[in-house]
Amino acid sequence: MRRELICTAPTTPPQFEVRRAELPRPGRGEVLVRVLASSVNPIDAKRAAGYGQRLLALKGAGRFPLVLGNDLAGQVLAVGPGVSQFTAGQQVFGLLATGRAGGAHATHVLVPQQQLMLADKNSPPSALAALPYSFVTMWLALNGAGLSLSNARQARVLINGASGGLGRLALQLLTAWGSRLTTICGRGQRQLGLDMGAEHSIERGPGNIESLPKDFDAVLNFGSWDDEALLSSRLGPKALGQATTVHPLLGHVDRLGLLAGAWASRKDWRAARARVSARAPGARYAWTVFKPDREALEALATSLRERRIALPVGVALSLDQAELAFEHVSAGRPGRAVLLP
Repeated sequence: MRRELICTAPTTPPQFEVRRAELPRPGRGEVLVRVLASSVNPIDAKRAAGYGQRLLALKGAGRFPLVLGNDLAGQVLAVGPGVSQFTAGQQVFGLLATGRAGGAHATHVLVPQQQLMLADKNSPPSALAALPYSFVTMWLALNGAGLSLSNARQARVLINGASGGLGRLALQLLTAWGSRLTTICGRGQRQLGLDMGAEHSIERGPGNIESLPKDFDAVLNFGSWDDEALLSSRLGPKALGQATTVHPLLGHVDRLGLLAGAWASRKDWRAARARVSARAPGARYAWTVFKPDREALEALATSLRERRIALPVGVALSLDQAELAFEHVSAGRPGRAVLLP
């Protein structure tokens, strides 16, 4: 039998039930995974309160009751026709797309084989489960800003929200790539940026962004949309680009409806894009939206083998204790929250 964590209604605090269902059978290209760990990301806590319902409903992912979660680490139980990469008993990690098939907060899930990677048997499932969604989102942001292994060496990169999960991963990867990093961290966390390899680090606060030089090759905003315009003003004239994961798209659609929300989002995107172009005519500008990405998963697997990527786990709890895991995330407490089905 499968046990799944059902978020029953969009409320704060969230309402959950653990329900039983028949084990699903893998279809063509699918892998049935027994989940050993799955993480609770900030987007899960927001979605449990109703955030993004209107737009995500177009993907079948906005209607309650629903199962949340994108990350997973576990063991292969069975494979469907056409699966050539995995066999029963193997340890794996990966992610699910946000869609009508449901999320990873369950004891068993079906995963397309291209969204799974083989895991090192010595890697704890809780540590693996904390990574895929955040790493893939961070990787897509790097691509959106024009950063890659081929051009990152000595590139001057400004990371806003560097003390969060996405920021930490960007710090670790870009340090390995040889970038020169400046970080904007939360209050009292300036030293974290320096300890993780930044040349310079500041705390977010009045006047602090304006104090930075105007010569960055790339800007990554994982912190706050309110900072977007100021961050653009720090780009150099030959910058690669800027990307943000904290854009207002879902919020606009929630508040205004699909058409008006899309129009407001387009207006904001065009204004932000114009600011970037005014600073650096050849620069890219991107609003990053999570989606499964094979190249990113392969890069994560490589980084794990080379032991240069990790996120601290703050709490590891059972499905029956999900309220505590979501509270940990909503309160912004240190470390990732992981569910152990």
